[in-house]
Amino acid sequence: MGSLLRHYEALPEGLLEAGPAQLSDVLGGPSLIHLPGRRVQPLFVSVLLHGNETTGFMALQAMLQRYQGKELPRALSIFVGNVEAARDGLRRLAGQPDYNRVWPGSDHPDSPEKRMMAEVIDIMQRRRPFASVDVHNNTGINPHYGCINRVEHQFMHLASLFSRTLVYFTRPAGVQSMAFAQLCPAITVECGKVGQAAGEVHAQEFLEACLHLSQIPDHPVAAHDVDLFHTVATVRVPGAYSFGFGEQPVDICFIDDLDHLNFRELPVGTTLAQLDGVDGLPLEAVDERGRQVADRFFRVEDDMLCTIRALMPSMFTLDERVIRQDCLGYLMERYPLPDY
Repeated sequence: MGSLLRHYEALPEGLLEAGPAQLSDVLGGPSLIHLPGRRVQPLFVSVLLHGNETTGFMALQAMLQRYQGKELPRALSIFVGNVEAARDGLRRLAGQPDYNRVWPGSDHPDSPEKRMMAEVIDIMQRRRPFASVDVHNNTGINPHYGCINRVEHQFMHLASLFSRTLVYFTRPAGVQSMAFAQLCPAITVECGKVGQAAGEVHAQEFLEACLHLSQIPDHPVAAHDVDLFHTVATVRVPGAYSFGFGEQPVDICFIDDLDHLNFRELPVGTTLAQLDGVDGLPLEAVDERGRQVADRFFRVEDDMLCTIRALMPSMFTLDERVIRQDCLGYLMERYPLPDY
């Protein structure tokens, strides 16, 4: 079977006019596009790894429209990911793996998508990327923030150009930024909810700033310039339980404004859900080593699911499809900045 990847050495015809839903027709599939620029070492940008997260593509498209007929400040390599899911406005199609869980280092089984991501890495390794940016949206209420997989100065400087709020994580495995961290400073940027003009403008301004960088500083980031958090657990709802929000006849009825808790420090005893006929803890929480640690964070008291230590959630969502396909969200703690 041939590769899923399409290759372009110039801007594909129609790309600057197409909406995300038309990209499957314009490109023919997931595509790697190389554009020349004044500085030869390319900036790598990936968009639409999740087909319903369109801000990255819209920002990139707007930026490229501004540069029509002009030389880019730096060469640009673009990976446009799950265009089939984008056609239907979905994170991924049934039967597809998550495009941001199958990069080198993934624990997913072999698949055409996993081989495609390895091919992208091989190609970009030869091109020696200057930096890598993976652009995402989320479905809950979150600030715009940058994610890093290494607490190193260049990674933090690059992410802090996007936001003072930084999140360090090492799980899940197989994400784009972790694979590219082997090649260059690599970050993920989270641009809030889909369809918000502020997110598109912010992403566009950030990508353009990256194109203009001549170098990325390798000295410590000033402590007063960033807030660094560390993801300590991924929270999931087991498939055996039904769930909902507000007042619904389900096993786990979460509070209706659960996503408003994101990036807020929650005190001990915060109620997250009311339970109906549930024995034991109804959530899974997996730490960076793959261990089940739900009992470190939650307890059940009088059919209420409560926190048992101070914690800060991120990416808690009310989107039932995302919860089933991925997770409910993450738990974080503050992380000290390196001072060397």
